[in-house]
Amino acid sequence: MQSYQRQYLKEMGIDVWVDRNTPVSINESVVEKSISQNKVSVQPENQPSVLPVELDTLAKQIAVCTKCSLHESRTQTVFGVGNPDADWLVIGEAPGADEDRQGEPFVGRAGRLLNSMLLAMGLPREQVFIANILKCRPPNNRDPKPEEVTACESYLRQQIDLIKPIIILAVGRIAAQNLLKLETPIGKMRGQRYQYPDSELPVIVTYHPAYLLRSPREKRKVWEDLKFAMQTYKAIT
Repeated sequence: MQSYQRQYLKEMGIDVWVDRNTPVSINESVVEKSISQNKVSVQPENQPSVLPVELDTLAKQIAVCTKCSLHESRTQTVFGVGNPDADWLVIGEAPGADEDRQGEPFVGRAGRLLNSMLLAMGLPREQVFIANILKCRPPNNRDPKPEEVTACESYLRQQIDLIKPIIILAVGRIAAQNLLKLETPIGKMRGQRYQYPDSELPVIVTYHPAYLLRSPREKRKVWEDLKFAMQTYKAIT
């Protein structure tokens, strides 16, 4: 096991790298302490300074988008960040206040916890690509409206087509349901392998890091989801 994997497994509350079929125990206080001490940097290292031409063109198109009313209240759009050739695409719901200010998805406490989740899988943040269903922040962090999701849908599909990931990790109920066009409760979506519509691209569903900060006892379930995602990825590569 690499030393950085051991470190972040510990921050997820896992003392050793266990077999995928072995139950694990998560100590929520370890992750909370890591977050409070800002041990995990949200800013990725070795991040490409520029996007490939096609992705950069799409980002510029999104930056001036006025397809829905969210453009009236945004500070800036949040296109996504990460490796444009990533095998893993992480998709969340929508930008929050911090993301709206910084123009990057998953920053703040939820972003730090996501980083720990990824690193527990052996995936530094800069090796994946992270995006959202919506590219603009809904006022007061309310749930996205159907027309807002529809307005952004073509942008996300273009991102997926250009990045060509091998697997998608959908984090949170809203991301999962909108991505898969389902109304199934997230608790029942966990542990299942889905496919992105009109493709053979596998989608694995887990809870959103922000939800885990509110409900730390669910972290045990998330580690099971991440192991299942790794198992799915290994089976197709």
